[in-house]
Amino acid sequence: MTLRGQMIQLSGADGFEFDAYHVEATGARKGGLVLVQEIFGVTEHIKEQCDRFAATGYEVIAPSTYDRLERGFQAGYDKAGIERALELRQGNNLDDNIGDVDACRAALADKGKVFIAGYCFGGSITWIAAARLKGFAAGSTYYGGMIPKHLGELPQCPVICHFGETDGGIPMELVKQVQEVTETHEDLETYVYPAGHGFQSDRRSDYHAESDALAWDRTMKLFEAQG
Repeated sequence: MTLRGQMIQLSGADGFEFDAYHVEATGARKGGLVLVQEIFGVTEHIKEQCDRFAATGYEVIAPSTYDRLERGFQAGYDKAGIERALELRQGNNLDDNIGDVDACRAALADKGKVFIAGYCFGGSITWIAAARLKGFAAGSTYYGGMIPKHLGELPQCPVICHFGETDGGIPMELVKQVQEVTETHEDLETYVYPAGHGFQSDRRSDYHAESDALAWDRTMKLFEAQG
């Protein structure tokens, strides 16, 4: 696939300049979208997802959230790549991540509504950013493992959560905790799919095309309803 976007630089809340992948909307612009990476960085897969959203009418920015530790980091899905990605996640500063997301949101905000989505690590950031920041119209979070620890922070906009029922890293007892919270709030929803962790990514062994398609459809409908 030929990527349509390009790398740009933005300044975080602390003044640090980080890289981000930016792609303009195709056709009539529906809004802006901040897309938050997996632990593996702003990889070709993440860029492809940005282009996928852009093809439906969203201008997308994906921040490189590990830049303070290792600029331009991208890892493979092998053991070494996963280990290094987890090291960076552990050394990452959550407040910096949220500040960078807010910088991306601000860069899109003067053109209309802004949405947020993220996968894995980015799924957690999506939930937390939607809770701590004002200005998002809606969010879609995929298998965010930190969400159960942040259920005391509720999003300020409609958010849907996607989890795989056979996800070895996020057991169903934790997913049920998320469900219990979202069931009591009209603007929050949790969906469980017959798949494992990373079911949205065709680069991973747990990729599940039917679940990916259904989660995508639900995300599109949510964004369009709030657009």
